[in-house]
Amino acid sequence: MSFIEGIKAKAKKDIKTIVLPEGNDIRTIQAVEKVLKEGFADVIVLGNKQEILTLAKKNNIDISGVKIITPIEDTNYEKLAKEFYELRKAKGMTPEKAKETLKDEIYFGMMMVKAGLADGLVSGACHSTSDTLRPALQILKTAPGTKLVSAFFVMCVPDCEYGENGTFVFGDSGLNEYPDADSLAEIAISSSKSFEQLVGKESKVAMLSYSTYGSATSPLTEKVVEATRLLKEKAPNLVCDGELQLDAAIIPEIARSKAPGSPVAGRANTLIFPDLDAGNIGYKLVQRLAKAEAYGPLCQGIAKPVNDLSRGCTSDDIAGVIAITAVQAQA
Repeated sequence: MSFIEGIKAKAKKDIKTIVLPEGNDIRTIQAVEKVLKEGFADVIVLGNKQEILTLAKKNNIDISGVKIITPIEDTNYEKLAKEFYELRKAKGMTPEKAKETLKDEIYFGMMMVKAGLADGLVSGACHSTSDTLRPALQILKTAPGTKLVSAFFVMCVPDCEYGENGTFVFGDSGLNEYPDADSLAEIAISSSKSFEQLVGKESKVAMLSYSTYGSATSPLTEKVVEATRLLKEKAPNLVCDGELQLDAAIIPEIARSKAPGSPVAGRANTLIFPDLDAGNIGYKLVQRLAKAEAYGPLCQGIAKPVNDLSRGCTSDDIAGVIAITAVQAQA
């Protein structure tokens, strides 16, 4: 069973409701059809109802029975706008501005999640990351005990003996540009939890660098060394090590040469990149050259499940992220 098939099977055990604020994007509608056929989540689609139905009919997409909401026409609009005003009035929000803001499907969808009308939200097919995360942080805020919101990808590499049968978590590959040592440690802790929640196996965290065990020394490598020290201090039971080059982290033969005795080297399945440049380039290289499935950027550290999509995503990608969001909501 592939990673995403396993996720869908988990999602079916406790059906959750996921809100999709990009109903006017055809990929979203195609994904909804897949979700309805496979039955691993309930979905609520936001947007202009008539336009969505017309788009579906024109493209022979069957979304019959799905709940479609135009925010300003919904019976919950006034109530959610009032709750949004109460939530943000200390920041200068007015009742009038609250109503205007909630005409935006993403803000309306976040308020649905906040109010318990949905269990999670997936957006980003036609919006930027900031369009999705700004309302998430304003409305849902960070999870208890979490210092930092970060983003990760689940990478599923075909015919790969490394990681967890070719499955990895890459973090942070979508949000934090220049994390310092403490932030890297926090990203590693969140990423390890995400790996274990979604993959169901023990995470083995590698703090990546261009150096292994001091083979080079610079401010860049010293940041990763310090992040590893902090990580071991913050999460003493976590299986982790660093600083490690990528080949030492995942290839056993190279690990024996470069990092003998490491608890992680050659077996890493959770890869923590030193900055967003490395993380973003890394996931795209693996996705395009190794023909890997890339699910994300998925968010960690928000109080309720919210996930971003790459604007180059397919309908299959969206359906997969809906399933992942549903499993996150189960927790």
